[in-house]
Amino acid sequence: MISFLPAGSAEQQLLRYSELFSVCFPASPKFSLPALHWLYAENPDGTVVGFDAFDGDLLVAHYVCIPAAVRLAGRTVRALLSLNTATRPSHQGKGLFSKLAEMTYQAAAEQGYECVYGVANANSTPGFVRKLGFQLVEPLAAKVGLGGLGGDLQGVDRQAQFQRVWSPESLRWRCSNPANRVDGWAFGGCHAFHARALSSLVPAYAELSAELPMPTVSRPLTPLRLYIGLRPSGTCRFSSYVDIPDRLRPSPLNLIFRPLSVSDERLEAGQIHFSFLDFDAY
Repeated sequence: MISFLPAGSAEQQLLRYSELFSVCFPASPKFSLPALHWLYAENPDGTVVGFDAFDGDLLVAHYVCIPAAVRLAGRTVRALLSLNTATRPSHQGKGLFSKLAEMTYQAAAEQGYECVYGVANANSTPGFVRKLGFQLVEPLAAKVGLGGLGGDLQGVDRQAQFQRVWSPESLRWRCSNPANRVDGWAFGGCHAFHARALSSLVPAYAELSAELPMPTVSRPLTPLRLYIGLRPSGTCRFSSYVDIPDRLRPSPLNLIFRPLSVSDERLEAGQIHFSFLDFDAY
């Protein structure tokens, strides 16, 4: 018989999760014990919200979201970023993920979270939209280029209907990811961030307004950059960047969104500020 328990960040729970991830995603550094402890237990915005499924004593499925502060239509609200999910191969096709997700969102709403968002690939997007009631907001842009992105970051902040709100503590935590450290430097009135992506020579790249202290100071080895994200329409020139052709992308990535407190709230395409810092690709 399948039973369900809340997910958590205790050492014994993390050991169970690490074992399950090793079965489902062999050799991924994202699911090492240090990386899981960082993600599940050390986030200044709160510990994970989610549920586990057990067949007897065996963990067979797991789903968690991590807390985040976001600015939504001018208000700073408590939100969840949909992240880790895994189902043991012997128990796939039994609807466990959908059950865990709905339990998670109900618990999150009861705890005062207002929305859940995430990044889904082409295979998982239809399930989130049709089965779990998510809105497909828009695909993330994927570009390669040289140097800064161009544009007015203060204008980005003014026009964005939705964006992550970073505190000094949460930004410091994000940059300390043991599976893929994020470094950065200040230039031209903004902070630039980079992390290993395609290689050390083509790092993932993002920019934030310079209102927060810079947690680390380090420039990338080359001016080549990979940008994955969204900017409000008309706020960024991308003059030295080109789109990556669809055929060269591993999978299109889509921003998805589900309100938890106001059932009809939707995000508007072209009004989003989102970068690699805001999810777990790098």
